Amino acid sequence: MKYTKLNIPDIILIQPQVFGDHRGFFMETFRDDEFNLKVTGKTNVARVTFVQDNHSKSSQGILRGLHYQIKQPQGKLVRVISGEVFDVAVDIRKSSPFFGKWSGAILSAENKNMLWVPPGFAHGFYVLSNEAEFTYKCTDYYAPEYERSILWNDPSIAIDWPIIPGTSPILSPKDKDGSTLENAEVFA
Repeated sequence: MKYTKLNIPDIILIQPQVFGDHRGFFMETFRDDEFNLKVTGKTNVARVTFVQDNHSKSSQGILRGLHYQIKQPQGKLVRVISGEVFDVAVDIRKSSPFFGKWSGAILSAENKNMLWVPPGFAHGFYVLSNEAEFTYKCTDYYAPEYERSILWNDPSIAIDWPIIPGTSPILSPKDKDGSTLENAEVFA
């Protein structure tokens, strides 16, 4: 796999090696030893451990996010297995030089790319295809009492979402009522 740091170096785009022929394809989507070496730079010292896998399906125009857990923060290894999304991570670590900045990437069943979003980031995605199935591995368990949402269109973050012309994103009530970054609970 190829690991590429994005404009925020903690966000890593992962491009798997795909072996294909007329019968289909094969690829590794996760290797603990390689992932931990590439992400932490160390093995058996600063390890990332995944404890939960999630799978969601959404229709075109749905925007989910920007979500995070203020306690039990989750690192997420995300990928799309059907369709295409624009995936975004926002640094909400107050001590980070990238606080309030975002990184984004197109993830699709076709490109098979994955994105590593470490704890300390808000995460969201927008569905570009007719529908998309999204899977992700998490480093901590879902804890709804600690879940928070930052407004997807907060002008202080200024995410360049590729919204389909002539439409508005479809949001959950939780995401419509998200906080601005200025008023959100963030990490130290």
